[in-house]
Amino acid sequence: DMEIKKVTDDAFSAYGKVLEGYDFSELLEVMKDTPLPEDEVVYVPGVKAMEEATVSERLKKSAYGGLPIQVGYCNGHNLKLNALEYHRSSEVDIAASDLILLLGRQQDIQEDYTYNTAKVEGFFVPAKTAVELYATTLHYAPCQASEAGFRCVIVLPEGTNHELDFSVASEGEEKLMTAKNKWLIAHEDAKIGGAFCGLKGENISLEQ
Repeated sequence: DMEIKKVTDDAFSAYGKVLEGYDFSELLEVMKDTPLPEDEVVYVPGVKAMEEATVSERLKKSAYGGLPIQVGYCNGHNLKLNALEYHRSSEVDIAASDLILLLGRQQDIQEDYTYNTAKVEGFFVPAKTAVELYATTLHYAPCQASEAGFRCVIVLPEGTNHELDFSVASEGEEKLMTAKNKWLIAHEDAKIGGAFCGLKGENISLEQ
């Protein structure tokens, strides 16, 4: 079984940091009304009511240095790794419920764009905790910490994960791009259409 560490452990510092000093209550209130699918995961890049929360303006200035951001959510039920993605920018995740993040390092991607899932580490993020995941951190949908599923606020630079409006090469790093500012390496077991299947080893599952 995979050991699940805490985001307060030293091990997390390779992947990101816990964000202190923000009041997320307004955002978390809006999150209560967002859908939570039973047997899948839903991701919405931007939600107007969340982007208009006071704290979003502060995140834009303080966490993103004034760059335009989008504030959305990823909710649902999930116990598997399935894929790992990365961006050219940090991602801020605010846990609206307890959840688990399965993380890796871009530095461990091989020259042929494969990645060994044995290198993945799991971290427990308690509800109401916000973490910044650095640009080099491999991540994908959160995993649930209980059968109730998970809800997570996702903050990214505006346009990230939006549909590509340009063509990408079929080799080199570009072949990993499945959306704007999104490079993805999938596990063949996950059967993600059109994705490059470069995750080697088991498709990690937290099912007991």
